[in-house]
Amino acid sequence: MPYNWIQKAPADPAQELRLWPHQSLPPRGFAAFMLGTFALATLPLFVMLGTILMWGLLPFVMLALGGVYYALRRNDRDRQILEVLTVTPDDMRLVRHDPRKAAREWHCNPYWAQLRLHPDGGPVPNYITLAGAGREVEIGAFLSEDERMALYGDLSDCLRRMAH
Repeated sequence: MPYNWIQKAPADPAQELRLWPHQSLPPRGFAAFMLGTFALATLPLFVMLGTILMWGLLPFVMLALGGVYYALRRNDRDRQILEVLTVTPDDMRLVRHDPRKAAREWHCNPYWAQLRLHPDGGPVPNYITLAGAGREVEIGAFLSEDERMALYGDLSDCLRRMAH
């Protein structure tokens, strides 16, 4: 699952939840994909070695490879999202770190916090929100539908424990 709970100390009731989107293309996979794409894209050029036509096609092949490289790197940078939910008996704080943006923060008392599951009507199925202190914020929208259901159960249990 692309989230995990961290308990500060065994006697400390404070818990921290970290959520991140799937990183489906690890560095080795990226290198293998780029090498394979380069090999397949340049394969037709070997037939044209020594001809003027090769020099006419080479810039377009390199431009296409550069575009694929840029698109994959940009996607990787855009997926560097981290949501950190810290829950203590007195405070509940959610901080979302987005690439190229300032961190966004929400907090309220966990006793008054309301966890809501929206099965439909949200941007994604089983949309999860936290409401409190006059605001409603989303959490884990980048997770899969099953992962959001598991997260909802975990958050419900956590809020129930903090309320008692």
